[in-house]
Amino acid sequence: MTQEQITALALFVLVGTITPGPNNLMLMASGANFGALRTLPHMFGISFGMIVMVSLVGIGLMGLLEAWPAAGLALKVACVVYLLWLAWKIASAAPPSAEAAAARRPFSFLQAALFQWVNPKAWTIALTGITVYAPSRDLHTILAVALAFGLIGLPAIALWALLGQNLRRFLSNPRRLRVFNAAIALLLVSSLWPVLLA
Repeated sequence: MTQEQITALALFVLVGTITPGPNNLMLMASGANFGALRTLPHMFGISFGMIVMVSLVGIGLMGLLEAWPAAGLALKVACVVYLLWLAWKIASAAPPSAEAAAARRPFSFLQAALFQWVNPKAWTIALTGITVYAPSRDLHTILAVALAFGLIGLPAIALWALLGQNLRRFLSNPRRLRVFNAAIALLLVSSLWPVLLA
């Protein structure tokens, strides 16, 4: 890759990972509910999951989706249904009692890594990243694109968990927390709009 291509890739990954989407909205909610420190496994899981996803998309999944369009449609439907269910769970979550709050846990590393496979935005930026920055699909370039998602994406998504953590004091009021959860759920649903239009 040339220096120009590396710069363009870095900018693409930064914009793709720092803008609102399912990962970032969930990180903000996790930061607000659990704090940034307890959200670290979630953040690292997203980063690792994106590296694996981009690598596998570049190595062969992209070709499979191109050869079998029905698989792409099935994937889109599964992603939308899962995110609608997740938005409903977030919106309908009651403010927890002290005991329930202690028992709740943020996403684990593995849950966050696996979530990438049902995240429409993750699929979109993975497919676009490989198409634009690794069109030859040689292993070296694919891995460079995948590592960019890990190295640049991690600090970008961490900002959302920190933003959520900074909202914790404000959200200690149960009514405000309900409004916050409803707003996050609506934003999560609205993040599906580009997928539905595609």
